[in-house]
Amino acid sequence: MADLNWEKLLNAQRRKDKAKGKAAERSAKTVEHRTELERDHDRILFSTPVRRMQDKTQVFPLDPHDSVRTRLTHSHEVANMARGFGTALVHVYPDKFNLPEAVNAGRNIPALLEAIGLAHDLGNPPFGHQGEDAIQSWVKSKGPEIFEGLDGAALREDFLRFEGNAQAFRLLTRLQIVNDDFGLNMSYAFLAALMKYPSPSDKVNKSVLARKKFNFFQSEANIAKEVWAETGLAEGIRHPLTFVMEACDDIAYSVVDVEDAAKKGLVNFDRLVGYLLHKAEEDESVLKVVEKAKEQHQEFREKSLSAAELDDITMQMFRVNAIGVMIVAATDAFVTNLDAIMAGTFDKELMAASKAARLWRLLKEFAGKHIYPHRQVLEVELTGHQTIHGLMDIFWAAITNRKDPLDIASKRTSPLHSYVYSRISENYRRVAEAPDNRMPIRYRELQLMTDMMSGMTDGFAISLLKDLRARGAA
Repeated sequence: MADLNWEKLLNAQRRKDKAKGKAAERSAKTVEHRTELERDHDRILFSTPVRRMQDKTQVFPLDPHDSVRTRLTHSHEVANMARGFGTALVHVYPDKFNLPEAVNAGRNIPALLEAIGLAHDLGNPPFGHQGEDAIQSWVKSKGPEIFEGLDGAALREDFLRFEGNAQAFRLLTRLQIVNDDFGLNMSYAFLAALMKYPSPSDKVNKSVLARKKFNFFQSEANIAKEVWAETGLAEGIRHPLTFVMEACDDIAYSVVDVEDAAKKGLVNFDRLVGYLLHKAEEDESVLKVVEKAKEQHQEFREKSLSAAELDDITMQMFRVNAIGVMIVAATDAFVTNLDAIMAGTFDKELMAASKAARLWRLLKEFAGKHIYPHRQVLEVELTGHQTIHGLMDIFWAAITNRKDPLDIASKRTSPLHSYVYSRISENYRRVAEAPDNRMPIRYRELQLMTDMMSGMTDGFAISLLKDLRARGAA
């Protein structure tokens, strides 16, 4: 059983500062009014990976409809909800959520939650979760020979179970800035709270929430252990605020996927309401949201709107009401279960433990039956899958066909392989080629490829494959 402490959980020190044996310093010419955790948020906001998310899929890849969400708009919405959630914890529940004055909870809790909400999907490859599936299936298709020289289950599982959450941790701790080995040099509190699944790939356990997936590769295992030591956490024990970020993510995609599908004409308000009422089973949260939506729908009918406008505005208001109900329910669930969360024994998603659990589950169920299997969605997912497999074939050939098998940086065996290798981002190559990289050579080869794949946007992946094929790549 854990005994978590908020002063350690909100540890604002950074890895680089600790390595140099000093506290965080500011230039003598700089007047800094932000806390360290507020700086974490701003550091993420201005980073290149955040900008790339504007051309990464949320649910509907390559969609021409401007108002359909991308990974960037989804992340901003999650960050917004998480910040509001944190503000409520500090100001609405001061007796239960009574934190030491030294942690400056009124500023640091909302700032940290907003930061991890914005960053939670940074490691996702192009084409949404289909991108993760494509990387995993490519690795599996190559059979045992691709793991030659990789002794240890975790080294292999890092790629067989390739995980965007782990890639985000790697991106922020190692890849993004290459003049040292500290990435964006985020605070310990941020890195700890970002880990939804504080577990290595060889200890994934679908029946345990904190181990359903994994959140760090073996290349960053020592960093994860350092983060836990500095925040009072351990393998398999989540940071309490991770539950909040997860709830906001769950709420966002359960509601907005339906709204986006309505904008695309895949579903409509009547179909959604009919489904919810049929499955409501007198659930208070479901009935409350549906009745409010029906009242507003009737009011909007009197405004002489077109059928499309009526459905659009009604779905928008449904989204507003549903999110409001679920956020309040999730906040109550967090406070109710805070003792178990702080003891490290709480093993549920907040939404599953909340009074809005049925509403949340029905919205996901509706999307699973009426949105995700739609032919328009499957067609574009197939494009993404084929694009990723095509690029991985080409990059793998360029990475492995070189003069010296023990030196990734050695000359390629053909001009085409040299050109393809040059298209891999320079900072990714520098990390893979570094003399002090302690990972086995085959692991470094595979990771160089997955680093490149994960950093691409949807549009760039498609155009790059077209370019490489035009130059004679298979």
